[in-house]
Amino acid sequence: MEDIEFGQLIYLLLLLCAVGSWVFLQNRQSLNKTVQQLAVWGFIFLGVIAGYGLWGDIRQTLKPQQSVMAEAGRVVVPRAPDGRYYLSLMVNGAAVDFLVDTGASQVVLTANDARRAGIDPEKLAYLGRANTANGEVRTASVRVDELALGEIRDTNLRVWVNEGEMEKSLLGMTYLQRWSHIEIRNGALVLSR
Repeated sequence: MEDIEFGQLIYLLLLLCAVGSWVFLQNRQSLNKTVQQLAVWGFIFLGVIAGYGLWGDIRQTLKPQQSVMAEAGRVVVPRAPDGRYYLSLMVNGAAVDFLVDTGASQVVLTANDARRAGIDPEKLAYLGRANTANGEVRTASVRVDELALGEIRDTNLRVWVNEGEMEKSLLGMTYLQRWSHIEIRNGALVLSR
């Protein structure tokens, strides 16, 4: 433990002892009832800690999922809690999570997503430049054999691999323009072919 964490732990233990002593002294006539109340508060405290520790798993479970309706050539993408839209596509057979970004002109893969799709970022020629919110980054142009969203498949699509750090791959306008109709309805992004 670091010194700061150790100091905070000592402070919390002293605070707990002080509050616990006050509660005990105030209720010493009904000791049985006091122990029951302390047990209830202890369980509440453990529940809050468990909820906090498991929040990431709970949020993933509650996160809205995309629905693909291949017969109608339609995709409905619910808005995520952060207000953005995310799509999961197969790039050369590998699952890649994309941020739908109408401000991006190209499909841009992170280096990790490119590796999973069978592209070696170390062997690419980063000749392109892209201006991002974090400044200029170098990019490399490659072609992917297939980009699939459910049963909807696009082949021989040009994508870019970003040499810089990115949290998520971007699904830009070169892919979105392949759809005949894009709209936001009832908080969901609807793509139609």
